[in-house]
Amino acid sequence: MNEIVRFDESTPDPVADPSGYRQALLGLLGEDDPAEVQAATPAALAELLARAGDAMRMPPAKGEWSAVEVLGHFTDAELVTAARYRWILAHDRPEIAAYDQDLWATRLRHREEDPAELLALFEAIRHADLRLWERTPEEDRDRFGIHAERGEESFDLLFRMLAGHDRFHLNQLRRTLDAVAPA
Repeated sequence: MNEIVRFDESTPDPVADPSGYRQALLGLLGEDDPAEVQAATPAALAELLARAGDAMRMPPAKGEWSAVEVLGHFTDAELVTAARYRWILAHDRPEIAAYDQDLWATRLRHREEDPAELLALFEAIRHADLRLWERTPEEDRDRFGIHAERGEESFDLLFRMLAGHDRFHLNQLRRTLDAVAPA
């Protein structure tokens, strides 16, 4: 597998630079199989969250997410992407709504959520999405929707981007834990 690349303040903004953002996520995936990367994520999350212990709700700095908020984002992203996959496969050129990840983390109060429940929900949706990928014929993976901020995105592209997204946020979670709960 590819080395996890560290994103920082120079990471392209998904709204201001959608093409750069897309390429950054795909760069994190590299030539790796996106299904294998995604299948490995639940175990990696469980391992990192077990390490968090009492520091689970502690952000590394003001304005940054705590470990449980990162987990909440994983769950939100999986839920949103699951719907996007299904709209793309069932409809012709559906509009795909964008969402503000920070609003979701704050207004859904992820810092207060039960990490075990968040992880269980993430695992269930991820399993369903991987099964959807497996049973979708190659030609249907090219079906696409129109993302409100990034334009045309196919099922295949979204699936590969999500694998890069996993790597990005697993790295974020590692950095968070290094800052608040050093080993």
